[in-house]
Order: sequence, then structure tokens, then C-alpha cells
Amino acid sequence: MLQAGIVGLPNVGKSTLFNALTKSRKAMAANYRFCTIEPNEGMVTVPDERLAVLSEISKSEKTIPAVFQFVDIAGLVAGASKGEGLGNQFLGHIREVDAIVQVVRCFENTNIEHVMDSVDPVRDIEIINTELILADLDSLDKQKQKLQKAARSGDKKAAATIDLIARFEPHLSDGKYAVTLDMSPEEKALAKPLFLLTNKPTIYACNVAEGDLANPEANPFVGKVRAYVAAHHETSAVVVSAEIESELVLLSVEEAKEYLDGLGVTESGVGNLIREAYHLLGLRTYLTTGEKETRAWTIQAGWKAPQAAGVIHSDFEKSFISAETIAYKDLVEIGSFARARELGKLRTEGKEYVVEDGDVMEFKTFL
Repeated sequence: MLQAGIVGLPNVGKSTLFNALTKSRKAMAANYRFCTIEPNEGMVTVPDERLAVLSEISKSEKTIPAVFQFVDIAGLVAGASKGEGLGNQFLGHIREVDAIVQVVRCFENTNIEHVMDSVDPVRDIEIINTELILADLDSLDKQKQKLQKAARSGDKKAAATIDLIARFEPHLSDGKYAVTLDMSPEEKALAKPLFLLTNKPTIYACNVAEGDLANPEANPFVGKVRAYVAAHHETSAVVVSAEIESELVLLSVEEAKEYLDGLGVTESGVGNLIREAYHLLGLRTYLTTGEKETRAWTIQAGWKAPQAAGVIHSDFEKSFISAETIAYKDLVEIGSFARARELGKLRTEGKEYVVEDGDVMEFKTFL
């Protein structure tokens, strides 16, 4: 299962946010550095309002959302690439995840220690990114030495990888992430086994105080983060309040809604963060619905219908015939899957059909 790793400096709210995401108390959240040593792992439910609508249409007995995994990784500090603060160990944990959620402190609170003694989110981002870049440069240097022997013996793949490394090195030295290098599909395939930390898709989570969630644009730190990451990392930043999220975990659905209404917001930042991270991992959702259950199934963007069928059961991919398909919005307008079939509104898609997010599907197989 794909994993999104939560990283950042110590005491920026990573563990509190992880606990909120996973609705657990797995991660210790304390006001001192390195209260997290070993990474904590937890399953996260992907918010999807489409499920409740389809479940009501089909009178489903149960509803099953999509899930994926988050990992809470201990805080990095300046010098991590050289081993400071158990940096080598923590960098290794980052290397194992598929995408990065970097939590950035965007609130003032004299009661919560900041490792740099002041709040400056752009500086904090640069500290983390510098350590990841330095670790990648060191890794590339070591891998290049091994590849050179293979290239000298005529290994064309090794030679092509060395050429790619020659492009990565000045790019990284300019403070840029490997993922922002313009690469061909062939180069992206060569880059994958290099396991570069900065080649992982990354999103930034601005952790704000409770009072800022309703109007995050009024928080100057948020604006600085968004401008910086858009310019330097070609990605986005979402706003969350770990403080609020830690309270919501303890409340019922009705109480949570009332609490958010009192703050002037309709949804917690965590829901948006989960969806952003889900898409960051290249994940998409198709839906099935019926009296027994309405369910969200997770696939990779670009998957074709047989691969999507294989998520339900591996034999479905092998025995795939076709897929009756309709877009979620069209199905809701018509009122039921059966009615859509009667009206001839269902599309019969074959093996080459690329599944879209929100497709409602029913597969025909030889089984």
C-alpha cells in the first residue's frame, strides 16, 4: 500500500496532525524535540461525499470508503544529512514512503518551543529541503561510482543513468527538487531506482492556530508559504489546524459539525489534506453501488478497466469482458444504476478504457 510520510522540524505539530488524520493516539505529541523516534503508521479514510449519495440511491446496507496509509516521521534538524539529530535514521524513514507531506508551523505560541527560537515557515522549509537535497547529492555521488564500472563494460542503461545524474547534480545544487527537473518518460523510469528523497511528490501543510482557520489568507505566514512553494517546488500548500483536529477526534459527527460551524468553517482542513495527499500519490477512485454495499475502490491514475477490475479480485482482471460505466454526476441525475441501464445511458467500455475518477462501474467477467 502506498504511503504518505509526514515530515518537518520538531514541534511543528506533525504528531498531533497524524493522530487527527488517523483518529488515534498512536503518536506521542509533546513539547520537546524528538518525542517521536520510530515512525508511526496509520490508515486514513478518504472523505468522499459521493458515497453517501450513492448509498442512499441504492439503499445500500453498508458504505466502504477508500483508505491509504500515513506515516509520522520524527522531526529533522539542520545537519540531518550529516547525522545530526539521528538524521540518517530519519532520512531513511523518508526514503521508504511514496510521497511527502511537509508540515510547516504558521502560528505563534510562546508555550510551544520552536527549535529555531522564532516562527519563520519559509526558513523552516529551506532547512528541511536543504537536508533532503544534500542527502540526495551524497547518494548520487555514491551511486555514480558504482554505475561507472558498469558503464565502462558496455551497460547502456548504466551510461544513461550517469547522464541523468549529470543533469540532477547542478539542478539539486541550485536548491531545486529532483521532481521539478524536466524529464522524459524514459528518464523518469531511470530516476525511480535512484530513490531520491526530492524526487517524491510533496505537498505542504500550513499548521495554523484555531482562530486562523476560518480566514487563513489573513495569516501572513500562509501567504509566504504558498508563494514560496509555488515558485520553488511547483506544488501547493493546504491549511490545517492540528489544534482543532485534535479536538475533533474526541467529538461525535454532530458535535464536530457544531464545533466547526462555531468557527465559521464547513470542513476541517484534514479532509482537504487527505484528498490532496491521495491525489498526490497518483491515486484515483472508482465506485460500485448496490443493495449490499456502496464502495470506493482505489486505483492508480491512468489504469485501464481490467486493472481496475483486478482491485476487486485478481481473477477479474484475467477474465475481464467489459465494464458498464457511468459518470457519478450522470448517475445521480438519473436516479439509479438500473434506471440508467433501462434508458441506455450506461456505456459499455472495453479493455482499453482508461478509468476516470468518479466512474460508477459494474464489471462483466468470464467468472
